[in-house]
Amino acid sequence: MKTIVQKFGGTSVSSKESRDKVSDKIIEKYNEGYRVVVVVSAMGRKGDPYATDTLLDLINPKIITNKEIDLLISCGEIISAVVLSNHLYERGLKAAVLTGSQAGILTNNNFGNAEIINVDSKNIMKYLDEHRIVIVAGFQGSNENGEITTLGRGGSDISAVAIGSAIDCEQVEIFTDVDGIMTADPNIVPNAKVLKKMCYSEVYQLAEDGAKVIHPRAVEMAQQFNIPLIIKNTYSNSEGTSVEEVNVNFLNNRKELFNEKIVTAITYKKGRVQIIISLNDDEDEYKIDKLMEEITSNHISLDLINFLVDKKIFTISKEDKEKITTILEREDLDYKIIENCCKISAIGYKMRGVPGVMARIVKALSKENIKILQTSDSYNTIWCLIKEEDTDKALTSLHKEFRLFE
Repeated sequence: MKTIVQKFGGTSVSSKESRDKVSDKIIEKYNEGYRVVVVVSAMGRKGDPYATDTLLDLINPKIITNKEIDLLISCGEIISAVVLSNHLYERGLKAAVLTGSQAGILTNNNFGNAEIINVDSKNIMKYLDEHRIVIVAGFQGSNENGEITTLGRGGSDISAVAIGSAIDCEQVEIFTDVDGIMTADPNIVPNAKVLKKMCYSEVYQLAEDGAKVIHPRAVEMAQQFNIPLIIKNTYSNSEGTSVEEVNVNFLNNRKELFNEKIVTAITYKKGRVQIIISLNDDEDEYKIDKLMEEITSNHISLDLINFLVDKKIFTISKEDKEKITTILEREDLDYKIIENCCKISAIGYKMRGVPGVMARIVKALSKENIKILQTSDSYNTIWCLIKEEDTDKALTSLHKEFRLFE
């Protein structure tokens, strides 16, 4: 019998009406003959009674351990799972509710951002064999000592893919409040389109660079185990976005759907800070080595790294600005900080080796008088750093330049 994993986000389980929609999606697959495993997030968003941020507002995270915080915030997903099971019981179906630990999710000891080591699926399979719909509290597992851990924000996506791999499911459906992955943020670019088919590398880059439809670690895991993903809307019957490996069938379908577009989608990440360090003598090079060591020990993540002979340029999250400033001052380096930056990402798996893509990006942004502070690229992505105030103009102009609305 075919097995499917369905993951529902916080907005999808936040009200009775939305949970009715969720139940419809579950029952539809169950009636098609699938064995169904459901993974749920905490209900709603900040301000809703059991949302993760609402629970966090009950405590002072500066005086409590990450281990205790994980105990608290794991409750939101458990509440969602039990409440959803009640909906299914009311509609005549049998469900089984499992915490992440009961579902066999074993993690390391990194409370607050744990990584999954293994999934023992025997409990899940037991209830599936009893023809029950299994509902698992997402975002959580337990370590070897049985202590509850959480997987980091968006971790329910990771739970869903990890479980899907363990039970050898046919596909994982990620339900959200949009019709799928789009060519750009529709709140900024009104004529953005749903992308019907994408490959893992494109979706990973979109997720890593700001698109919030799925966790990048979930995409990595799906690619590793070759699990098809579908990003769908809880509130519509849209086909959604299918995410899979690049093969002959994928290439043929993509050619038909996208008319050989070089760029597939545009995304962005605000809250970036650019650091420019000028090197004035040989001693400064030694200081850079020490700087890198301190950056590593302070867990500061660097992005858009350009190390030149006379200067070192990179970006960091605005949350790390104070830490990096302290380090730079201590090392007595000549530096400049540019705040309120935004990283724009143009993504497409066909970009590799195609000349002129960067030139088109520069031309499109120049037309809008948008200053490019820094660029970088990989085999499927070109990044440009701009000021946050130019974000909307940049997305709109690049979306138009590469005709992603067609």
